[in-house]
Amino acid sequence: MIAPVLEELAADYEGKADILKLDVDENPSTAAKYEVMSIPTLIVFKDGQPVDKVVGFQPKENLAEVLDKHL
Repeated sequence: MIAPVLEELAADYEGKADILKLDVDENPSTAAKYEVMSIPTLIVFKDGQPVDKVVGFQPKENLAEVLDKHL
């Protein structure tokens, strides 16, 4: 399950990055806009623009590497 990993990342990156969750069932237009076809999909935004996307479950370490590239 991705939720515990996201909670850990939110704590680790507090003050550096915001980690947010979006329910695609409740927000289908947003999911379509960002071409979310599988769950989980993590999208990294920088200055309001998507700069990276990770599809499928990944370990915390892999997600941290993706985030670090954009900080």
